[in-house]
Amino acid sequence: MLNKKSAFSISVFDVFSPPFIYGGLCFCCECGYKIVPLQKKYPMKFGVVVFPGSNCDRDLMEALQNTTGRQVVELWHKDTDLKGCDMVFLPGGFSYGDYLRSGAIAKLSPIMGSIISFANKGGYVMGICNGFQILCESGLLPGALLHNMSRKFICKNVYIKPTGKSILTDGLNPDKPLKIPIAHGEGNYYADADVLKEMQDEGRILFQYCDETGSVSPLANANGSLLNIAGITNKTRNVFGMMPHPERAASEIQHNTDGVQLFKNLLKIAQVAV
Repeated sequence: MLNKKSAFSISVFDVFSPPFIYGGLCFCCECGYKIVPLQKKYPMKFGVVVFPGSNCDRDLMEALQNTTGRQVVELWHKDTDLKGCDMVFLPGGFSYGDYLRSGAIAKLSPIMGSIISFANKGGYVMGICNGFQILCESGLLPGALLHNMSRKFICKNVYIKPTGKSILTDGLNPDKPLKIPIAHGEGNYYADADVLKEMQDEGRILFQYCDETGSVSPLANANGSLLNIAGITNKTRNVFGMMPHPERAASEIQHNTDGVQLFKNLLKIAQVAV
């Protein structure tokens, strides 16, 4: 996670068990505990993994650089070194040609052992589209992504409603849906009833498919996902997965900037005390 040799090496994550408290807020319980707002920021470093068949890695690297101004490095699937990154991304694409199941082979890549260890120690990880599938296959996120209910590959803009508590969704207005593109054939989220209830109760369903007014309904469900789920987080809120592509909604050139705030929110990971 954070480089302990940094001049600003004492973060809220060194004082409190990560990743529950950040930017003056506590999400581990209902205690309402607050800390003094943080001022200085550690110069974060993001890493984007490249698997055989990844095709969104460059888009994601550019979006991260343009929206956060922080260093972004490529992480090769055969390596095990995370290069001191504070957060690791698994991009969209068709890793290993989606053979067996989407993400089923990628989870066995050497880099995934390091990522799993990193996440289990509190490191931040995010999977987008195929990356979300890989995180579910590796056990870092619950559930599975099944074939779309239509049995067709879907590529279009959809609306998603921010509904959960996490760094990723902090400050997003649940009454203002985001227009974010999807491009997948296996985005139909499934988990058993107990897991779904637990995620609902804990505020871990980060995004739900909705219409442009923010109404979550079967008609707005892009792929048949249970509870219209478009994105989730784990129990400790340091691993995120979502099927829509925020990196394709992060530039005026794309005529869509709805994904920008998601990336900017990630800078809160590196806030440190004065």
